[in-house]
Amino acid sequence: MRELRQAEEGEVGQVRLVRNAQRLQLTVKSLEPIAGEGARDSDPREPPDLVSRDIDLVAGENVVISMHDGPSLTLDRFRAGLDDETRLGVLTAGDVLSSLIDEVLDGYFRVVELIEREIDVLDQVALHGHRGEDIIGRIVATRVRIGLVRRALAPHRHSIASLALPEMRAAETIGPLWPGLLDRLEAAMTAVEGLRTNLLGTFDIQTSREAQRANDVMRTLTLLSAVLLPAVVLASVMGMNFKLAFFDTTANFWIVVAGMAALAIGILGVARWRGWL
Repeated sequence: MRELRQAEEGEVGQVRLVRNAQRLQLTVKSLEPIAGEGARDSDPREPPDLVSRDIDLVAGENVVISMHDGPSLTLDRFRAGLDDETRLGVLTAGDVLSSLIDEVLDGYFRVVELIEREIDVLDQVALHGHRGEDIIGRIVATRVRIGLVRRALAPHRHSIASLALPEMRAAETIGPLWPGLLDRLEAAMTAVEGLRTNLLGTFDIQTSREAQRANDVMRTLTLLSAVLLPAVVLASVMGMNFKLAFFDTTANFWIVVAGMAALAIGILGVARWRGWL
């Protein structure tokens, strides 16, 4: 097995499928949160970083070998699922390989769930319009994470589809594979694409919130102008340079001020009645 690993060191990082007369080798990429399984209950405001791990699966007659660097949550979950399995001896190599591939794909669904929670939090923050929150920056960061998930998942389409090709004759080597693997992969791709759509919805909420905030500012300025405009007009009229007996009485000044206040209160009352405040 060491020779097999060394022969392929130049291709590390690629999703690939290799078959010869004795064995079938499939390299897949698992995507896992660095924080581990506990990240499912972590604060969505601080989503865990994601790491991609290459897993080499070598399957022959009645044997499946996995090779990988470092710990793998995907394989840990697979082993945990076998603890109570009493029919393990009747499984073919094709059954085990199919289960391993399905566990890798299940890991992508888990990552999709984490990002969905992150988008839900972004929706709430954008909806309530908390000041000081860099919503656009967080949206861009989430979009980068979605792109990472898609780039890690998409290359599996060719390899998994090739397993079902007649010329591959995988069943002759390791036994029949689960025919639903490609459908499972397509469902994962659809889920990732759905994340992009959801994130666009978050951006729409943010832009709508910003537009509403701008409208609120303009409404306040317009109402302020409407309240002060009658007073400005009245002051301009009273400040004209002409002689009237009205100006000879000092108490009339307070009448003008009271008129300005009455007009302002009247405008505010109308605005309140119409729901502008």
